[in-house]
Amino acid sequence: MRVGITGHRGLSAEVERQVRQALADAVEAYDVAELVGVSCIADGPDAWFAEAVLDHGGRVEVVIPAEQYRGGLPDWHHPTYDTLLSRASTVHRTGLDGSDSDAHMRGSELLVDQVDELLAVWDGRPARGYGGTADVVTYAEAKGVPVRVLWPEGATRD
Repeated sequence: MRVGITGHRGLSAEVERQVRQALADAVEAYDVAELVGVSCIADGPDAWFAEAVLDHGGRVEVVIPAEQYRGGLPDWHHPTYDTLLSRASTVHRTGLDGSDSDAHMRGSELLVDQVDELLAVWDGRPARGYGGTADVVTYAEAKGVPVRVLWPEGATRD
């Protein structure tokens, strides 16, 4: 089973705790022998999902939306990003250089095109900018990829 992830970044500590638990619970339901998690490994749900897959004994494939992608992530996330990237069984690249909204959406499309299911840490609201979680969910649904939303009841984004 190939499972992808998309989700909101910058969540509060309490929402993070709940989302991490929801991701761990979701991952544990998959057969570890067949589990491949596909992620862009950005800070937040992307990285938490990849960590949960690896902790469960599954494999992780990484999608790099752009060659400049890592540089656009928070400096404090770089060690986690580097560790997850080093543990990837496969790395997929879009071939784009600049890390902008178009590249992020292209990376998400590449991710969705390779999975059997998409987990979405999503509050159900429209994207705040092109390539946001809602856009990725819309793309997955248009491609016929099942989407499972993981959002804590009553949670809000900043």
